[in-house]
Amino acid sequence: MRVSRTEIDGPEWEGRRIEYWEAATETAWLVREAASPYHERPAQRLAQLVERICEARGSGAQCFGSMDLRIREADGTLTDIMQADQSVILHPSRVRLPGPAHLIVGEHDLPDVVLEVDNTTDVRRGKLIAYREWGFPEVWVEVPEQASPGRPRGRRVRLVIYLLDGDDYRESEVSRAFPTWRPEEIHRALNEPAMSEETEAVLWRVGRALGKREGTSWRDDAQLRRVAGLGHAEGVVEGRAEGVVEGRARGLAEAAVSILRERGVEVALDPVLDAVRRVSPGVAVKAAQHAGSEGDFLARLGRVRAGEGQE
Repeated sequence: MRVSRTEIDGPEWEGRRIEYWEAATETAWLVREAASPYHERPAQRLAQLVERICEARGSGAQCFGSMDLRIREADGTLTDIMQADQSVILHPSRVRLPGPAHLIVGEHDLPDVVLEVDNTTDVRRGKLIAYREWGFPEVWVEVPEQASPGRPRGRRVRLVIYLLDGDDYRESEVSRAFPTWRPEEIHRALNEPAMSEETEAVLWRVGRALGKREGTSWRDDAQLRRVAGLGHAEGVVEGRAEGVVEGRARGLAEAAVSILRERGVEVALDPVLDAVRRVSPGVAVKAAQHAGSEGDFLARLGRVRAGEGQE
């Protein structure tokens, strides 16, 4: 539909969902369907997944949802507008963040990842071209498991990672922004009705890889230090010594045993201590919240270790 420059910047269009607005023709392509779980759930789930990853990394990121991504000429004239379904900035303290309403390409730093939920549209035929021209480094295109009523037949259910390589995108089998995270793992995590232990283990692995790249770890996250039974000073000092491994494991084992016993499940500390040494705090706590016996708890952790090769 036709929307003038004055209208698109006016209060009537503030917060409206659009796919793209082109200044040359003053044309807006609107989101084909109203906000619904089909479309919104994957975008919101990604923000939750990023939060878990950042706990393991030890430093926070920011997700900005479907904010306007705008191009302006040197004289300030508005050119084009696009909206992603989710935008992720991994190092908010190091970059020029978007303003209260919009990200202006060239004035603010671009997100590390943008997510497009491709339910009723085909991003490859329009928006992906614009993302390439604007220089966005990594675009994820997700076709959810749960189809909306308006989805065209034949749309392949999957997630595709597009990495900017020179002047064009190429499909990738692993994320550049989130090291070791693979498309099939992201797709599964976005579509699970509840976060599985397998996904918890993947998020821990990705967060650890990010932390290794950046010199941080889960010990820098206050919440995980509490779960593991480490105070701030203890975590900082012992984190540089081998003793932190045993301290983390014992604190985590004691927390798991406490949860299990409160639920009426009798367990011994020693086997739990052995089992939690190679899993994340989140995985161990979740297993303790759901296991029906000591054997069930140990089996759950064993499956995670076998499936992910987690350190």
